[in-house]
Amino acid sequence: MAEAILRQLALRPFHFGLGSGSEGEGQAGFRNAGEMTNSSTIDGDVPQRHRRRAASPPGGRSSERREQQRSIETRIAILTAALAEFAENGYDAASTRNIGRRAGIHNTLLTYHFLNKEALWRATAEHFFAEIAAQLGQTAAYDPSLPPIDKLREEFRSFFRFIVARPDFHQFMIRESQPGNPRLPWLIETFIRPIMTRTLPLIQAAQQAGQLPQGHPVLLYYFLVSILTVLSAHSAEIELHSGDNPLALDRAEQYWALVDQMVFAGGGAHPAAD
Repeated sequence: MAEAILRQLALRPFHFGLGSGSEGEGQAGFRNAGEMTNSSTIDGDVPQRHRRRAASPPGGRSSERREQQRSIETRIAILTAALAEFAENGYDAASTRNIGRRAGIHNTLLTYHFLNKEALWRATAEHFFAEIAAQLGQTAAYDPSLPPIDKLREEFRSFFRFIVARPDFHQFMIRESQPGNPRLPWLIETFIRPIMTRTLPLIQAAQQAGQLPQGHPVLLYYFLVSILTVLSAHSAEIELHSGDNPLALDRAEQYWALVDQMVFAGGGAHPAAD
């Protein structure tokens, strides 16, 4: 059934070329597969025409390593600032100048690392989905003899920890999930489908074992995702009511304990599938 569900979700993969880089180009720069332009970058990195063979700096390899480390730190600062900007303002209204200000760098340095807004948006998605993949990869070492519900618990707890650490990511995805968004099919094909391919069979197995309610596994998947993003989605409102930051570690752990008790600790509490 999981394979059939994934076939039902099949979407034509989208890729997009990089346009002129003007702030107001909106959605026009996104193209179907096969229409990548020659100015494309790989993983949002520095475009080919921007690359130069740099001479070894004074100090030899030690100095080179420091330069490389600074470049990595600058890139991460830009991507973190971009996540906040895209989350707050959406792709069309986001500004690379605002992203530079958030990162505390000059705009020329930003465009050295990322040719334009499209390249930066794509690199932002790739970077933070890679963080999710890394955390999920750490759970892959769980005991294969564990029941499905315990495997799911580890998967979703890793996702919850990521969301608490990166609350802007949820708003980023909410904005990208609007109907008609030309970037959404690329996000699904590149990042979301592999996660669901891994998770849906566990959900089905837990349902068959009576450890989760019956129902469409995709709906149950998004139900669980929605529960785990409540703190990031409503943090300001919750803080006004409770007087506490819900994303603080102790409050987040309290929330996870509620989810664990209500969803994952009830093995055998639901009728098994026939």
